[in-house]
Amino acid sequence: MVEVTFWPILAAGTASVLIGWVWYHPKVFGSVWMRLNNVTPEQVERGKKRMPLYAFVALLASMLVAWVMNYVGIAFGIYDWVGAVFELALWSWLGFVVPTLLGQVLWEQKPIKLYLINVLYWLVSFVVMALILVVGSQALGGMGSYDMQIDAGEYYME
Repeated sequence: MVEVTFWPILAAGTASVLIGWVWYHPKVFGSVWMRLNNVTPEQVERGKKRMPLYAFVALLASMLVAWVMNYVGIAFGIYDWVGAVFELALWSWLGFVVPTLLGQVLWEQKPIKLYLINVLYWLVSFVVMALILVVGSQALGGMGSYDMQIDAGEYYME
């Protein structure tokens, strides 16, 4: 059995937080996101006091997502970058993020533009996380979760 290991999950979680930091930066989508959410500059300033705590909680949440993605990737035998992107990241995103965040538009009356900013962040984040988990784990040379493909028949055919 292949085990879920800590370092690729930490790397994927960290990558997700860093992508979010860039994605929601005022020079990228942050200003539009703030306007669409009715977030004032005063609220942003108040939030800066707790930024280290928020960043830590975001890291833990992203690591949880990475752990689940890692577990699913191992369970489905995803061992290459094509599978990481098109099977693990894309299907996870389509099945969980896209419909879940759609509630913002349907029930909270949020603008579709806000939905697109948020949902596309998660697409980019899932793709990068999946690549780190699958390809990055293999690069660790035996320390990662995806360091080998297991052929169950090998154990029963002897």
